[in-house]
Formats: sequence, C-alpha cells, structure tokens
Amino acid sequence: MLLVQFKQSDGRRRIGVLENGTKNNLVIRIVEGYDSTYQLAQAAIASNRSLQNLASAGLGTTVLDYITIAQAGGLLPPLDHVDTAHCYVTGTGLTHLGSADGRDAMHKKINDVDTLTDSMKMFRMGLESGKPQPGQIGVQPEWFYKGNGSIVCASEQELTMPHFALDGGEEPEIAGLYVIAEDGTPCRIGFAIGNEFSDHVTERQNYLYLAHSKLRVCAIGPALLLGDLPSHVEGMSRIRDASGQVRWEKPFVSGEENMSHTVANLEYHHFKYPLFRHPGDVHIHFFGTATLSCSDGIQVAAGETFEIDVATFGPPLRNSLAIETVSTPLIRQL
Repeated sequence: MLLVQFKQSDGRRRIGVLENGTKNNLVIRIVEGYDSTYQLAQAAIASNRSLQNLASAGLGTTVLDYITIAQAGGLLPPLDHVDTAHCYVTGTGLTHLGSADGRDAMHKKINDVDTLTDSMKMFRMGLESGKPQPGQIGVQPEWFYKGNGSIVCASEQELTMPHFALDGGEEPEIAGLYVIAEDGTPCRIGFAIGNEFSDHVTERQNYLYLAHSKLRVCAIGPALLLGDLPSHVEGMSRIRDASGQVRWEKPFVSGEENMSHTVANLEYHHFKYPLFRHPGDVHIHFFGTATLSCSDGIQVAAGETFEIDVATFGPPLRNSLAIETVSTPLIRQL
C-alpha cells in the first residue's frame, strides 16, 4: 500500500492511498478521519494495529487525481511533525555494495589492509559484520546528521543549494520513517524514496568535511510504502535539463540484497541512543546509496531537475535545483 500526504486547494491537509483510476491514471483515495500520516500513526500505535489495517478501514469514496494535485504543488512529505524541531533527519553511509564491476574493484582494494583509507576500513567492517544473525548486534555504520524537519521538501518542490556550497548533487536513497511511541519505542511507519542531496565537491576536499556537505535540504516521497521493504529494489536516477530532456541517467539498486548492512542493524545503531527515543518525535533516516551523478563528472545547474524513479514506490520523486541568493547573516552581539 502506498500512502500519500497532500494539501487541498483550500489548505486542508489530507492523506490517501494511491490507486489506478479508470483510465489507468493514478488517483488518491481519501482515508477519512485523519488529516496527517502522523495522526494515523499515533492512532495505530494507540490501538496496536498496523498502519495498513487502519488506513484500509478508513478508505472512503472520494478520489482525487494525483497529477492535478502534484502539478498544483499540493504534495507534502509522506510524514512530518507539526513542530519541525521534533523531526530528526539523519543517515548512514558506506552501506551499499554498488555495481558488480565496482564491487569487484572494491574487494581487490579492501584486501590490502595496510593501504586502506578510513572510509574503506569502515566499508570492510560493514562487509564483515554488518549483517548479524537475529538477536545479535553488528558493527556500527558511518552516521551523520542532516537537520530537522524544516529541511525536508516534498516532490515537485525546489531543492535550494546554499550560496556558499561548491556543489548540489543528488543521492538516490531509500529512507526509513519512524514515530516514537509514548513508551519510547521506535515504530517504523514505512519507507520512502529519498534524495539526500549533498555537496560532494566539498566532501572530496577532506572527508572531515562530511558534516558540512550534509547540512542541506533533502526530499522524500511522494509516497510512503507501508509494510516491509523488498530485499531487492531497482530504480533509475536522472538529471533533466531546463527543457525537460534527460542529460544523465543511471540505474541504482537498494534493499538488503545490495547492502553491506541489514536495515535492522542500521536502525539499532541509530535508536540505541536515548536522545532518539523521545516520545512523539519523528525520524527520517536515509540508508545510503552507491550511485551518484557526480561520480560521472556531472554538475547540476540551477533550473535542472533531479528525478528518482522506483516502480515499487509509485510516482517518481522530482525536484528542481535552485541556488540561494541571500548571504549568511552577521552575528549580532547582545
């Protein structure tokens, strides 16, 4: 089941389930009784029912055209919090195996332990201990903080690159979406396509600049996949120029078959910190990628569009690139 959160022309928030319409176009069937995914999640937690079960029970007769809502800018991220400070956006890197050729080259490098970079050492640790047996704890992954809920964009919204950034590049990923229950238990709501959006040129100067490269906006959606994540996920990442023509595209894969860590291991090492188990908080956690346009020498220009297309998740995630024009404010002494 694919759940979409959106805003009507009158400003009212709604949620609905994506379905095929009579002309095979996508429609959104409204889930009655809930104005947000967060509200639905809280009801599911309180009643100890699955989100899918609760959403199915609330399906009404009202259907709306998905394209009309998307083109009107009505799409919202599939999960958010009314107070953006109570939404954590984080992620893990060095988690994906990459293509067969790249993996073979990687394995040749990681066997020469004496010459490994810190990044390659961490990748090797994931290969060796990132998929523990049930009940056991695997090695912890690389982890980073991106921001709070104020940085999360919906599909069809602009991704704005800071004026001081050296690059604005896509990262096609899958994100896990969570709500923390009143007893502090992290509850996985589902999964969504994500564009983690980073500054790879800055990061390449020195890996210790990773944090600076990650403190950016990002995008998730448009749909929330309820239930389990397939073990193998295939998608296509594209860059479209200002006229809409594809100037770069490359397939990418995700899911545990293509990862050096299990999702459960990544989740454990995030939520093991009490800071991330505060009742009522929302978490958006990116699981990493192995496909980047910057690796092929692509630099995206303002007005061009990122498109991340994964059939399992319904409509593609689309966002155009914009560049910030406002300079950083000076510090005011009080």
